Amino acid sequence: MSFMGEFKAFAVRGNVIDLAVGVVVGAAFGKIVTSLVNDLITPPLGLLIGGVDFANLKLTLRQAVGDNPAVTLNYGSFIQTLINFVIIALAIFVVVRMLNKLKRKEAEAPSAPPAPSPEEVLLTEIRDALRDNKRAIPGQAAPGQAPSTHESA
Repeated sequence: MSFMGEFKAFAVRGNVIDLAVGVVVGAAFGKIVTSLVNDLITPPLGLLIGGVDFANLKLTLRQAVGDNPAVTLNYGSFIQTLINFVIIALAIFVVVRMLNKLKRKEAEAPSAPPAPSPEEVLLTEIRDALRDNKRAIPGQAAPGQAPSTHESA
């Protein structure tokens, strides 16, 4: 098979397409979570701790000198990224947990017992026939019959 033929077989395989869709959806989800953290969670959190904007939290190691920018540790940005991670991890955990519950329910559902083999069917028929045709022992009633009342002379 040629290089292009192998590549085509690889690229159109279901798993690769599913992975590509997952990456695109994951990237969009990441942007949603980033907006959630930056626009909805950190502003009230910053307000609670004294009106601090997390994006501006930093420790200056060296002041800007001339054309050289300041050297800073941007720990506020790190805190926002950490919150992003926790939210994404929580969302993934919830999805995986739901999938695991569905799989457990699927596994717990009793499957129908396998059909009896032809030998088992035949043996069952023989057993039932013997039970129905069993001869009565003198003085005892056959199954399903009243006891005999005549006596021999």
